[in-house]
Formats: sequence, structure tokens, C-alpha cells
Amino acid sequence: MTARVLVIKLSALGDFIQATGPMKAIRAAHPDARITLLTTPPFEAMARATGWFDEVWTDGRPSWSDLPAVVSLIRRIRRARFDRVYDLQTQGRTVRYFQLLWPRRPAWSGNALGAAFQYSGAERDRLHVQDSQREQLRIAGVAPVGPPDIAWLTGAGDPAPTQPFALLVPGGAPHRPAKRWPSAAYGRLASRLADAGITPVVLGHGEEEAGLAADILALEPRALSLVGQTRFGDIADLARRAALIVGNDTGPVHIAIAAGAPGVVLFSAESNPALSAPRPIREDQPVEILRTDDLADLSLEAVLDAVERIRP
Repeated sequence: MTARVLVIKLSALGDFIQATGPMKAIRAAHPDARITLLTTPPFEAMARATGWFDEVWTDGRPSWSDLPAVVSLIRRIRRARFDRVYDLQTQGRTVRYFQLLWPRRPAWSGNALGAAFQYSGAERDRLHVQDSQREQLRIAGVAPVGPPDIAWLTGAGDPAPTQPFALLVPGGAPHRPAKRWPSAAYGRLASRLADAGITPVVLGHGEEEAGLAADILALEPRALSLVGQTRFGDIADLARRAALIVGNDTGPVHIAIAAGAPGVVLFSAESNPALSAPRPIREDQPVEILRTDDLADLSLEAVLDAVERIRP
């Protein structure tokens, strides 16, 4: 009988990218199994494009106030009769899913108390997510686990200039503005890059990030805005040709680093790079992490110094 495996990864974009190494390792460990990914709608297309999953379910995050939807999800998991579950989300929500599956729970890999392959505790919480997931899978007998792998991620077109260009990502989660370096600082950086013969290309989506791009272009008209014109695959394609990327701790930056671009990633006190910073996917890929409690205090000179360190 074909084994049935469930992988859980609900969000967010950067976390999904970081989990591609474990996802690939799970497929390698279960080559003949029927593997299902439980996720959310924004990641369905990417999940299918990986080639690692036989099914993709997108109802992984029902509102707790929508009791019928929660019950429906738990029943769906029960009916599938999974032999093993790899919880790569490892948050309170997915621990609750494990609890609600009592008394006939599948062999579960995650941080839920009582899981067959339990991995929890203070040591886990101090590790970078890639190291934590690597250890989680080792306990479940899955090894080796490589770095993020998005070789499968590609777009429909590539609107970037043919001359050398740098990607700038001034946006981020709307509800966490403290994770952003000021747009005026990005504008000054864009001018310095343009003076060096590198076209600044601004990425983003939505009205708010279009406003950030407008601020940058007002300071540096030689920059190019692609806000609203790129999907995840387009960002990966751009990153594979870019001279470098400079951006905040946000999903498109994780895509670019996982695609192999040299990068400078900016962190504030809102997040801890020791736990979640994008890492190089190969030894010769330079990635600089800059952190200051308030990104408004991060100087242009500090960013330019980091840019010089990663340029070939």
C-alpha cells in the first residue's frame, strides 16, 4: 500500500522559501509516497511548481471562530489516513491540529507534546529556522536536508534592463512598518548605485509600496520601478541576473537570496536575524546582514560599505 504523508507549511513567504530545503528532503525520503501539502492560497502555485507534492490543500488556516471550517479540516485530515505528518509550521495552530486528531493520530514530526517525533524546548527556539528544521527532520529519520531550493521557480517574463542592475526592496508587511529602512534612504542609495553604472530596480506590490517607489524615483529618476509587475517567479528570474539586492526582511528578499543573488538584508528590532535571516545557498554567494534597533538610525554609509563587500 502506498504510504501517505502530510507536510504542513501555512505561511509566510520568507518562511515558505526557507522550508523548501526540508520539503525537498521529505520527498527524497519518501520517493514512492503520496505526499500532500497543507498550506494557504498564496502558496498553492509555488507548491505545485516544486514537483514534490501529489496534492496541495489550501484550507490550512480556518478562523477559529469558524467552527464548521475547523471541523471540516480535521475531518479531512482524518479521512486521508496519513501515515506520517511533518509539521514545518510548528506554531500553536498546528499543535492544536495534532491535539484535535486524538485518539488516532498519525506519526507526527513537530513540537507538539506527545508527537511520535517530538522536537521542542528552549534549544530549538534558539536555533535558526533552517537548523531547527534540519534537526526536527533528523529526529524523524530524514537526512540530509539541504539549503532552500527554488531552482523550479521561474516567471513568465523578465522586464529588467539589460545593463547591470540592483534590486531594491523598500517595502514589507503593512502591519510592521518598523521593519523598513526609510524610502528616502533607499533613494539616496539608488543615486549612488546609478552613479556607479548600476540601474536601481525597485520591487514591491500594492498602493503603499508604489508610494515608496515614487519616493525613490523622485530622488533618483534613473531608477526603474517594477512595483506591481512581478510575481514570485519573476523575482527569482530577476535575482538570478541581478548584480545585487538590498532590501528589508521581507519575502521577496528571501526569494532573491534563495535564487543566488548577492545581498544586503536590513533588520530592525522587529525580527532576529539569528533565527530567520536568509542564508547563502552556496559558499561563494556573499550575503551581508545589517541590524539596528531602529532602521531610521541605519546610515547610508553602513549600507554602502556592505554593498562594497558583496560586489564582485
